[in-house]
Amino acid sequence: MKKVFGWPKLLKKVPYHFCPGCGHSILHRLLAEILEEEELAERAIMVAPVGCAVLAYNYLNIDVTEAPHGRCAAVATGIKRALPDALVFTYQGDGDLAAIGTAETIHAAGRGENVTTIYVNNAVFGMTGGQMAPTTVLEQVTTTSPFGRSFEREGFPLDMSMLLAQIKGVCYLERLALSDAAGVKKIKRAIKKAFSFQLENLGFSLVEVLSPCPTNWKISAEGSLKWVKDVMVKEYPPGILVDKKTGKK
Repeated sequence: MKKVFGWPKLLKKVPYHFCPGCGHSILHRLLAEILEEEELAERAIMVAPVGCAVLAYNYLNIDVTEAPHGRCAAVATGIKRALPDALVFTYQGDGDLAAIGTAETIHAAGRGENVTTIYVNNAVFGMTGGQMAPTTVLEQVTTTSPFGRSFEREGFPLDMSMLLAQIKGVCYLERLALSDAAGVKKIKRAIKKAFSFQLENLGFSLVEVLSPCPTNWKISAEGSLKWVKDVMVKEYPPGILVDKKTGKK
């Protein structure tokens, strides 16, 4: 019988600390599969931030370094410039990238730094207790917006991908939703593509993943997938925003 699925060698067989239904565990498996399939493990260096995303170094058997909160793009820049043949990528949540990390991310993109960012957007600060994030959608209830986010009080959600798409140093940028099996397949293809752009020295690439956070959203794991489809994709429409190979901008 042909084997069609197995445990990736680069994914450590240890207990996971993520909440049931969290998207991080799926993304870790995808990263392990991609690096193994493309034979990139020996070249890969991940930069992890503060927040739920930092736990990646517990599960992926590759080189990982931790950056101060929001500074992943700056750390990745230094690593890539020192080791230009390495595959350098950051793995960041929206509470990190879209809040304290906006300056580092925007300027790395502006310089066209040849690194890749995996941007996990679950519209909330996850590890610290479910506070409102820059990406929290209007009317979304969080611990710091108990009556729902209001544009009069807190302003509108920040769409980092749309903002970054205006920057000339970006060579590839795609947003996808982790809401079903088809979405997972698309995410894997997008990450592979982003890595290929880096390996061809084309500039800054980013893949945004709309990801569920059942615990902080206070809904079931199944319900959180529906919330991604019904709510998040309306605020953050999936699709390719930049692809310099095809001329899409």
